[in-house]
Amino acid sequence: MTEHALSEEAPAPKPGRARRAAPKKKTEDRPAASPAPESTNAENAPVEETQAKPKSRRSRRGGRRRAKSAPPPVAHTGEAEDAAPLAEEADAARTRGSAGDAASHAEEDADRPAPRQKAAAAKQKMFISIVPGEQAEVVLTEQGGVCEYYLEMFHQAKIKGNIYRGVIHNIDNNLQAAFVNYGGAKNGFLQIDEVHPEYWLNHHEESRGKKYPLIQKALKIGQEVLVQVVKEPSGTKGAFLTTWISLAGRFLVLTPGQEQIGVSRKVEEEDERARLRELMNGIEPGEGLGVIVRTVSAGTSKSTLQKDLQYLKRLWKDVRAKAGVESAPALVYQEPDLAGRAVRDYLTDDVSEVWVDDENVANAVRETINLLFPRKTKLVRLHQDPRQSLWERFDIQRQLEQIYSREIHLPSGGRLIFDQTEALMAVDINSGKIHGKGNFEAMALKTNMEAAETIARQLRLRDIGGQVVIDFIEMRDKNHVRDVEKVLRNTMKSDRARHDIGRISPFGLLELVRQRTGSSALAITTELCPFCSGSGLRRNMEWQALQTLRAFSRQMRGMNPGSVCGFDLPLELGLYLLNEKRDRLRELEQLHGMHIEIRVLRV
Repeated sequence: MTEHALSEEAPAPKPGRARRAAPKKKTEDRPAASPAPESTNAENAPVEETQAKPKSRRSRRGGRRRAKSAPPPVAHTGEAEDAAPLAEEADAARTRGSAGDAASHAEEDADRPAPRQKAAAAKQKMFISIVPGEQAEVVLTEQGGVCEYYLEMFHQAKIKGNIYRGVIHNIDNNLQAAFVNYGGAKNGFLQIDEVHPEYWLNHHEESRGKKYPLIQKALKIGQEVLVQVVKEPSGTKGAFLTTWISLAGRFLVLTPGQEQIGVSRKVEEEDERARLRELMNGIEPGEGLGVIVRTVSAGTSKSTLQKDLQYLKRLWKDVRAKAGVESAPALVYQEPDLAGRAVRDYLTDDVSEVWVDDENVANAVRETINLLFPRKTKLVRLHQDPRQSLWERFDIQRQLEQIYSREIHLPSGGRLIFDQTEALMAVDINSGKIHGKGNFEAMALKTNMEAAETIARQLRLRDIGGQVVIDFIEMRDKNHVRDVEKVLRNTMKSDRARHDIGRISPFGLLELVRQRTGSSALAITTELCPFCSGSGLRRNMEWQALQTLRAFSRQMRGMNPGSVCGFDLPLELGLYLLNEKRDRLRELEQLHGMHIEIRVLRV
């Protein structure tokens, strides 16, 4: 069997198989219907997303038909098909967003600055703190308050957005998914709807209820595929993969294999949308390539967009060239590090200063900013004060510590309690002391308003995903209920993750669904307690002491009288026995005619 080198031209159709190339068309994201549990607000990725909330798996995966233009081939063995691009999960090309989707592709993570408001937005500051060779942190603040926090430890660097040349290791007929060996610790998970048609071994004609072929007929074990990571591996689960490749630039997202041009729905002003559409009318991505205009493109010129497009096309050419010579499994494209992604995806016109505490990183960031914002040459500032850290200088450390706290105090004296369960995150609102019966409604409104704003911010900082249930203080006035809901919705508009917010029930409960954008600081820096295994509870000292005395008695019964019975115990338990159970220890010694020796272990 011959191997085909990866070339820039689209591959010739496979003999005996009709290829259906989608015509090039220029589209614009249109608002999608919004059934639960998804919302029109956008995970942690490099592409601007246009979301649509699904009513069913079919509607979620269906959406606009994917263009089946020929992608560049990947060297293969046997009947392995050509490498295929990844369809942008953003609805700009095909509307198929879902909070339940395991993947939100490149545009989700990266390109999500808060929607541009008509009113002048408050100035933000960006802070980048580096522990050379170990760790990188990025913080965005607004009016002194931390609104976004990202952490990356180099020993467990994120792989989301990386492109690999992998090989199919196993196919599960029941799940209609394949497990792909891409070089990670665990095989990646590839669903049939994430497989580009160019990989299908046999031609499939769409019919009612059968949009995709059976995966066992479309793929085979040993087949090589070009895949992109759209969700980080977590716990026992491997990474979620797709063959619809997307590459994010500063202003555009290149979507190979989809000859469509769209404008992100997060560009809300109609005049600006019309201007961007007009600019894109004169820009041709090239054969087999599509483009999505990102939110930060608002206000940019045609020449700027063309430069970004040329950069992405060169990048895609390099990816294809490397994929053609590497043997699977192999990494063919790696996303920039956290500092680079922060400048590319989170630096907007609203950011007035960028503080960095590492000189090498500061120089690299300065070079990038000079290319993106030639008029803002003094945007980057270097922190060099040895007496205090960057976080201490700007009062950030105290705010970051709240991320790890179960309890958050509100300005009015109320408290928020965050409890993570297996199924959901429960948030309880406690009002504190209520003075008098007549002011209950006013107190409830004030506390709930503060809680709604704080909860929205904490969901972002902690990157809480899945179902969230908030127990608000019950309010009798329906206008107050609507006011609290409005505050929560408005505050979450700046959230980059897709989410859907319900309404407050008569019992004061509100449900919302939020898509996790990646590995949060909590997931990266915490582990289960070895004593309670994550439950937050342990047996008290009295119970532990009684069980220890029972073990003493059982062991002493098998020993000779007059011998010394020694036991090694933790410090707290040993001291408790010596202080609280000394009489019981003497009784055991007399009963068995032995001497008990307790050795306390200092941890």
